[in-house]
Amino acid sequence: MRERIAIIDGLRSPVAKANGKLNNVSADSLGAIIAKELVLRNNIPYDDFDEVIIGNVAQPANAANIARVLAMRAGFPKKTIAYTVHRNCASGMQALSSSIEKIYTKQGKIYLAGGVESMSNIPLLFSNQFKDFMTKFTYAKSTSEKLKLLTSFRLSFLKPTIGLISGLTDPISGKIMGITAENLANEFKISRQAQDEYSLQSHLKAQKAIESGILNDEIHPIMTKDSSIMDDDGIRFNQTIQALNKLKPIFDRNGTVTAGNSSQVSDGACMMILCSESKAKELGLEPIGFIKDYAYAGLDANKMGLGPIFATKKLFDKTGVSLKNIDLIELNEAFAAQVIANLEAFKSKSFCKKEFNSEPLGEINEEILNVNGGAIAIGHPVGMSGARIVLHTVKELKRKGLKTGLATLCVGGGQGASFLVEV
Repeated sequence: MRERIAIIDGLRSPVAKANGKLNNVSADSLGAIIAKELVLRNNIPYDDFDEVIIGNVAQPANAANIARVLAMRAGFPKKTIAYTVHRNCASGMQALSSSIEKIYTKQGKIYLAGGVESMSNIPLLFSNQFKDFMTKFTYAKSTSEKLKLLTSFRLSFLKPTIGLISGLTDPISGKIMGITAENLANEFKISRQAQDEYSLQSHLKAQKAIESGILNDEIHPIMTKDSSIMDDDGIRFNQTIQALNKLKPIFDRNGTVTAGNSSQVSDGACMMILCSESKAKELGLEPIGFIKDYAYAGLDANKMGLGPIFATKKLFDKTGVSLKNIDLIELNEAFAAQVIANLEAFKSKSFCKKEFNSEPLGEINEEILNVNGGAIAIGHPVGMSGARIVLHTVKELKRKGLKTGLATLCVGGGQGASFLVEV
């Protein structure tokens, strides 16, 4: 068996509602703040890092290869190599696994890896008509030419072809992500009430975590010229089932998926320092936990929310681990329907026989699932979330004196990712 990978430490920003308190903080700036703080806290010289690998989905146009940009802004030397990875919602996990493979193949020893997303600043792409108009206007040499061009301008040119909503539409299935959740609600006969009740618990658990201060050691506050943010701000304190029941479906007017039982569009960054377990011992570093193994899996994009069971089956087959060995589970809450569908699929004889020709993976104990709330309450900055749930699983295992955790999520486009971690 391969050597475990040590997580020396990890840190994240608060998760902020999109177009809110972190609206004016670019993804590269946000990532740089967290990266710099993490390195300084651990007193590891910048020169000791072999590479910086960062997951990001929106890929800001003004910060191409955002990993390199934020590394420079965080204080890494010019010799530091860095690259950006993209696996939709698993981009933060992809940064971790890319670093792990480099460690295993002896291409480097110490890596900074993580994910960042500013969904507030997802670029807008305009039509070719508008692009052609602006190109001609820019190159017009005289005032008369520009005036003539202005007469050809139409307001329809300003309609974006790609923005936040269209960016959350899966190009493979052609459906916005919420419809894939509706598909699962229909297939597994998940009621609107069950989804709202699950969402309520996410908010209540997240509220309790904030009030108890247990997240203070994993969150670094962000100060801006306009405001400061100390904690995740998407949590609806004192949420009620009555308030959730009042919300209308947003993807299918006859459906059950609402804004209240879906993950929130958010901004955030999460970074970790990784090396081999033997390297950590050599340097006298005390890891907060270890990554034992991981797996990615593909599935029908129309049912992308089932990614966790597909990836976890692959991970369990690979490692010989089963649900009975798992003390804690973080399953990213893209939608309440998606989480509940996975709970049903894990224990379903017919589903597991059809998809895997195997016995069920087993029934997930909901008392060990997302114990401090999930993305429905906290938010889902897509490039950051995979890294966040890995870090949080390790931190919570340590807080509770437990041993083994599973961090898993679904991935737009029809994939799943699962990480097995230990302390």
